Amino acid sequence: MSGEGKVVCVTGASGFIASWLVKLLLRRDYTVHATVRSLKDPNKVAHLLALDGAKERLHLFEADLLEENSFDPVINGCEGVFHTASPVSFSPSATKAELMDPAVKGTLNVLGSCVRMPSVKRVVVTSSTASIFAKRNPLTPTDVVDETWFSDKEFAEEAKQWYVLSKILAEEEAWKYAGENGIDMVLLHPCVVIGPILQPTLNFSTNVILDLIKEEKEFIYGMNCYVDVRDVANAHIQAFEVPSASGRYLLIGETIHYSQVLKVASQLYPSLPISDKYKGDLPLVPIFKVSQKKAKSLGIDFTSFAVTLKDTIESLKEKNLLSF
Repeated sequence: MSGEGKVVCVTGASGFIASWLVKLLLRRDYTVHATVRSLKDPNKVAHLLALDGAKERLHLFEADLLEENSFDPVINGCEGVFHTASPVSFSPSATKAELMDPAVKGTLNVLGSCVRMPSVKRVVVTSSTASIFAKRNPLTPTDVVDETWFSDKEFAEEAKQWYVLSKILAEEEAWKYAGENGIDMVLLHPCVVIGPILQPTLNFSTNVILDLIKEEKEFIYGMNCYVDVRDVANAHIQAFEVPSASGRYLLIGETIHYSQVLKVASQLYPSLPISDKYKGDLPLVPIFKVSQKKAKSLGIDFTSFAVTLKDTIESLKEKNLLSF
């Protein structure tokens, strides 16, 4: 499907997923209204302006998630709105308000602008697996995680997991508001997103891989779910273009142990300085299962983990964040 003649909006456009989304939308001939926090910051705008088609069809705007109506001029005339802007932090020093307000109020502000603009046909919101499987009890190998799962709000509050809580509440409020105001909305729930970086600064999820390789965290026995940033960006476009798309979509390409990640990395790049202690057979935590059925119904074909990891490492090397 071509986006020729269609105008869409991407919020938080300088972010990792959003930069790829803008790139793929421009490639499909869409005209893109993209919001950034500051038009004067080259870290936010230079890589976007350098994209193919940007000169002709990319329009950048400043907008503040916490300022009511600030998205009205951006969304005016747009058929589709991709709301990706939301803070990510697992830092113990991040306060509840720092994460909660932009996530919850920001989402409602964007949706408010969508209601006021009759041109908007569908809104696609970037959520996270944080609002799917944060539970009090650890997941077991017999569990099959799918779109019917919801995180435990009380547990997130007790554990002071403010990022998780911000995602749970933002989703709750979004569904309530969309229902009351007749918004056609789709939510996407990616896990740890990795892959090549377009923006100049390192983002949280790619840093997970960097820390792992540089052995800056004691990750040995854990596991994580990963998905390719290009698959996530593509899923956003499919969620807008496929008429039958609705509800929530879980985006998980691979669930894999940290030691396995390092094994794949050292097979791809034998010269990587990976500690020997990761190379033996370790007692591994049993892996839970994930349903990809609904994502595949959108036409998403998940990139293999080895390809994603290779492209992530290449990108880190190119940006001089990793040398070997």
